[in-house]
Amino acid sequence: MAKVEIYTKFFCGYCVTAKRLLAAKGVAFEEYDITLGGPKREEMLQRANGRSTVPQIFIDGRHVGGSDDLHELDRAGRLDPLLNGE
Repeated sequence: MAKVEIYTKFFCGYCVTAKRLLAAKGVAFEEYDITLGGPKREEMLQRANGRSTVPQIFIDGRHVGGSDDLHELDRAGRLDPLLNGE
């Protein structure tokens, strides 16, 4: 199973939706709450090439984007292979 990381903020509906999809697929993920900023926010900005919206999602270190991007990968049938490390 791939390593999944997700940067989130409190009260973020898109974050909830993305986490729900991952949970429905039985995927464990590491969540970084950047509500108050700090070093994890700076890390996210660097890793996501300056994208500052949340969530920002990474699968095996690869930036896949936000919630809409994650759902689009799923609709296209490309999310499961990524999650399975293919």
